[in-house]
Amino acid sequence: MPTSLQDTTTLHNGVKMPWFGLGVFKVEEGESAVETVKTAIKNGYRSIDTAAIYGNEEGVGRGIRESGVPREELFVTSKVWNSDQGYENALKAFDTTMEKLGLEYLDLYLIHWPGKDKFKDTWKALEKLYKDGRVRAIGVSNFQVHHLQELMKDAEVKPMVNQVEYHPHLGQKELLSFCEKESIQLEAWSPLKQGQLVDEPTIKAIGEKYGKTPAQVILRWDLQNKVVTIPKSVKEHRMIENADIFDFELSAEDMQQLDALNKDERVGPDPDVFDYGF
Repeated sequence: MPTSLQDTTTLHNGVKMPWFGLGVFKVEEGESAVETVKTAIKNGYRSIDTAAIYGNEEGVGRGIRESGVPREELFVTSKVWNSDQGYENALKAFDTTMEKLGLEYLDLYLIHWPGKDKFKDTWKALEKLYKDGRVRAIGVSNFQVHHLQELMKDAEVKPMVNQVEYHPHLGQKELLSFCEKESIQLEAWSPLKQGQLVDEPTIKAIGEKYGKTPAQVILRWDLQNKVVTIPKSVKEHRMIENADIFDFELSAEDMQQLDALNKDERVGPDPDVFDYGF
């Protein structure tokens, strides 16, 4: 199990990815994005997750450059948006992302949503970027088991990561075990269900036992399920609190109680029907 904020999991191509990072969904472009990223890095975060659709890649890139931490010590993720899917479009979108970030290379590039019929062509573009050394790892986001199976039928490179909505109300057991079997690292977005889980009595009770907040309990549950997690926060005290999860371990019984909260309930869109922007 990871014992610090800098600890990494090794992706199936040998690249090391931090178990814990900062998501910047809804962080405003400009000074807010710059300061959020700098604050996180100052407090030990080494993984920053953005996306073209977040509209804050420029601020994120500036925050990275101004952080004072060498680029090679950081792990930066971005994602290709739905309207940029397809081979040529995805290659162009990547160039735009890199221009905005102002970086030489990306650590991880993801297809943001599967959609219906373009993700295989988009994947070919990601494979090219990977082979050309412009991205250290490639993956997908919001892919269900059947999407992954479909993609892997023709893929030359297997996805290294699948970033999905994941929290105790959406345990995704089948997807988690499929990804483990295929050596695809599962990563959680919205691990706290946009804050909706912090009042859950079971989670609060477990937290009290360890002197930890409900958020810390959930984030620890992620890690013990071998799921990379990227909670979002713009507040420094919250970033520090979120990362303070390496000094305790949930018992097998606690883990079962948290697993039992599953309702297959999403806070975000259902990947099987979400076609926004395509």
